Amino acid sequence: MTSPNDRGLDVPSNAQKDPDEWVTGDEEMTGAQRSYLKTLSDEAGEEVADDLTKAEASKKIDELQERTGRGRDH
Repeated sequence: MTSPNDRGLDVPSNAQKDPDEWVTGDEEMTGAQRSYLKTLSDEAGEEVADDLTKAEASKKIDELQERTGRGRDH
């Protein structure tokens, strides 16, 4: 099965969509986000609030990945 992007259409994926625009962005962060944030925050030596929303957690993950060099192509 091909996606719209595979057919040359400029359709952004959810992974590329701004977290502020997520329909469920104001819901509690997922278990996977919580776990990965714990890993990243431990490595960065930074405390992270335990009550982040999905969107806030996504932004914090991006920030900590940038600081720690994890998870992104650099």
